[in-house]
Amino acid sequence: MANILVLGGTRFFGKRLVQRLIDNGDEVTILTRGNHQDPFGRHVRRIAADRKDPGALKRAAGEADWDIVYDNICYTPEEAGQAADIFADRTGHYVLTSTLSVYDFADHSLREEDFDPYRYPIIMNDQQDYSYKEGKRQAEAVLFGRHNLNVTAVRLPIVLGPDDYTKRLLFHVEHAAAGEPIGLPAPDAEISFIHAEEAAEFLQWAGTTRFEGPINACSDGTITIREIMGMIEKEIGRSAPLIPSASPEHMSPFGIPDNWTMDNTKASEAGFRFWNLRDWMPRLISELSTDVRLK
Repeated sequence: MANILVLGGTRFFGKRLVQRLIDNGDEVTILTRGNHQDPFGRHVRRIAADRKDPGALKRAAGEADWDIVYDNICYTPEEAGQAADIFADRTGHYVLTSTLSVYDFADHSLREEDFDPYRYPIIMNDQQDYSYKEGKRQAEAVLFGRHNLNVTAVRLPIVLGPDDYTKRLLFHVEHAAAGEPIGLPAPDAEISFIHAEEAAEFLQWAGTTRFEGPINACSDGTITIREIMGMIEKEIGRSAPLIPSASPEHMSPFGIPDNWTMDNTKASEAGFRFWNLRDWMPRLISELSTDVRLK
């Protein structure tokens, strides 16, 4: 039984991670601003704090020691540095949720060595104004620069699930149901995805195996948006025209210019068994399509 703190555990894959930890018999504390209710009842301890307020985070963390800290909501080097200051020397393992976005586009499935956070220059700005890509790069660089903190950076691609609050896949189902065109510059570009439950399973594994360093986590296989639209058409009997560009509200949230895929060999060889993308994607589309038909 481990003593675990989860930052960002009240929705989507963070919520699934917390449930898996509870089911495993761990003692789980979630840090939350209280903006989202959770279903865990007395099975977790809650500490209220705004992650962006370093003083509040330090007071909330108190003097407790943690076997594992899962950080799903770290987006800047400042937040990473504050967390490192608070949790170093009192945390067995620190798991950062990172992203495929740390990589530049390449002509191959992206491997961990394609972005090296150990040698990446840390450059902060007074406005703390970073793109998502740069913020995550800087956060990794800060955390891996600390020698008194054992860190795993789990690099996830786009995460999908029935309760995805960004509604990225649902966007395509709804456009198909309405017959509305979707703006998509490269419909045959290959993309990696991961299911929310699979992401939670991997995060749990990364913490308990004490894997250190950056590691990719994505479902086995890749897919194109044209293929996804074919699955949607098979499910609901309608599709949406794919056009190179459209007004902003009709541009696909998967509108990448080229292939954007990950290589998950390192995690597979370490023992994690990934899901097959083409097994779960049609089931998820069916679930979302049923909800759209019922509206």
